[in-house]
Amino acid sequence: MNAPLPPARVLARFAAIVGSGNALTAPEAMHPFLIEQRDRFVGVSPMVLRPGSTDEVAAIVKLAAETGTAIVPQGGNTGLVGGQVPDRSGNQVVVSLTRLNRIRAADVDADIMVAEAGVTLSEAQAAADRADRLFPLSLASEGSCQIGGNISTNAGGTAVLAYGNMRDLVLGLEVVLPSGEIWDGLRKLRKDNTGYDLKNLFIGAEGTLGIVTAAVLKLYPKPRGTSVALVGLADPGAALQLFQVAKNHAGGTLSAFELIPRLGIDFVLKHLAGARDPLAGSHAWYVLFEISSRRSQADADAALEAIFGEGFDRGLVEDGIRAESLGQANELWRLRHALSDVQKFEGGSIKHDVAVPVSAVPELIARAGEAVTAIIPGARPFAFGHLGDGNIHLNISQPVGADKAAFLARWAEVNGVVHRIVTELGGTISAEHGIGVLKRDLLPGVKGAVELSMMRKIKQAFDPQGIMNPGKVL
Repeated sequence: MNAPLPPARVLARFAAIVGSGNALTAPEAMHPFLIEQRDRFVGVSPMVLRPGSTDEVAAIVKLAAETGTAIVPQGGNTGLVGGQVPDRSGNQVVVSLTRLNRIRAADVDADIMVAEAGVTLSEAQAAADRADRLFPLSLASEGSCQIGGNISTNAGGTAVLAYGNMRDLVLGLEVVLPSGEIWDGLRKLRKDNTGYDLKNLFIGAEGTLGIVTAAVLKLYPKPRGTSVALVGLADPGAALQLFQVAKNHAGGTLSAFELIPRLGIDFVLKHLAGARDPLAGSHAWYVLFEISSRRSQADADAALEAIFGEGFDRGLVEDGIRAESLGQANELWRLRHALSDVQKFEGGSIKHDVAVPVSAVPELIARAGEAVTAIIPGARPFAFGHLGDGNIHLNISQPVGADKAAFLARWAEVNGVVHRIVTELGGTISAEHGIGVLKRDLLPGVKGAVELSMMRKIKQAFDPQGIMNPGKVL
């Protein structure tokens, strides 16, 4: 439903909840909250509210329910599918969770931490480190993305291979429901078999069922040894074989296995200040992998050496380098994390956040590359990402010298080509970025009628007025 434009008296009541200083109405003050970082979605809003407590969030939502005002929850505004920005109607109020930024508790014995929704991922990592523990979620945007957004999008990242998605890192939630009621589900239990697992309804729901205000997060022992290496290979098939080698030697200590094309290295060298070619020669593909041992540095080193040894013996690895210091390891990871940003300097980029069974990754990359370049000669397939869990960011950079606007106008056409191949391989059109607005209209093509019906019934049960992040996901 389209909520009506909130009248001035209603906006004044919203402002009174958070105080005038945290109710933004000036266009220049609201602008950062209304634009998605890739500029694909730019919204309009009468007000941005910045509550400082769960009670204030509840008061906002209760007033929204009373007045039929649509609200859009927002975390660090790093999402890539438009789920965190309002539409162009001008009648959706943005609720930024930035001020809910406290670590409420850390329990080392239970290996848990209670963090509010506005805590940035890097702050959560630092809080865990101070407790001599690890919070393993790792994203390129970790300095600005927030825990609430990570939960609402079920964020993935580079450590899913060892620790799982955000869904796997959450024990309990505190959520403000569309009625304004507060659900206190901040349970710290590893086992709780008392009915429906309600928290999982909100994880990945992109703020359409309620606003996450705090969470109980799982912590882990810090690795006692970490080894990082980058190797050059001939093709994704060799990378897949090396992945099997790595699993055999490292087992659960293999914490990352990232695939990088030569085009990615070229873009990084061209556009990232201080970047250097990591290996002496040029290779068609690269893999960055990490071993994180809970026992010792020697254990991590031994696993890495065994992977290198078998990789070279079987002709899978053409060349490689092992990080000899934390600084060198950080440089290799800097190269990997820069892959998303450097693409924008090469013109238009049509994005695909897809996943297929790990064994199908080489076929996906080959078939999608051939299909896209067949309809757009000169297009540059840029496939990279989490080979270890099958999630590949199969982006397509425009041909050199092409018109950016004309290229991006073919977004839906290229999506259709790539997503058809993904579906044939038993994959998904959204692995970790969510649905938002960008992929909302694609859902009927990949979800069955029964599944969509169940989702709509859940939405109707929680949010009968349709005020919670309307137009997203469904």
